Amino acid sequence: MTILTISGSLRDGSFNTALLDAAAEELGHEARFTRFDPGSLPLYNGDLDSDEHRPESVLALGDAIREADAVLFATPEYNHVIPGVLANLLDWASRPLGGTPPLRNKPVAVIGASPGLVGTARAQDHLKFVLMTIGARPLGGAGLLVGGALSKFEEGKLVDPETRRRLRELVDRLIRQAQARLEAA
Repeated sequence: MTILTISGSLRDGSFNTALLDAAAEELGHEARFTRFDPGSLPLYNGDLDSDEHRPESVLALGDAIREADAVLFATPEYNHVIPGVLANLLDWASRPLGGTPPLRNKPVAVIGASPGLVGTARAQDHLKFVLMTIGARPLGGAGLLVGGALSKFEEGKLVDPETRRRLRELVDRLIRQAQARLEAA
């Protein structure tokens, strides 16, 4: 079982990237966790969206998604929506990239952390809407909203036991959804 992780934050010391790291720590014995850096992608440009012109980093994105059994997104919230770097990744991932769009029917889950009390609720709703629009299969129910992140992380590590428990439960649900999809195929 392979879980691809994608952080919508490019910032060093990102709470969202730290959440993805914590997921791998908690469930690394049940799945292999890989990472794709959305900062490696050029801005979406229809002129580059052909087999002859598609950049290598875009092909690598398609391969990373196809090779994964599920995708775990962590998103910050900027102006109540997902960051531009994540929107750009989704623009590319919605394209065929040499075959079927790679996120189509892919089990996905959304998590996010923020110093604010609301966590990343609006950005998570936005991300789930876009993911459903392009044919991905988000987990039902709420994602993991981590508000008050300043008190839940120390030196880049998630230290809050309750948040770790909730993260473990959510990622375990994602793994079960991916396993069910594999068994049904």
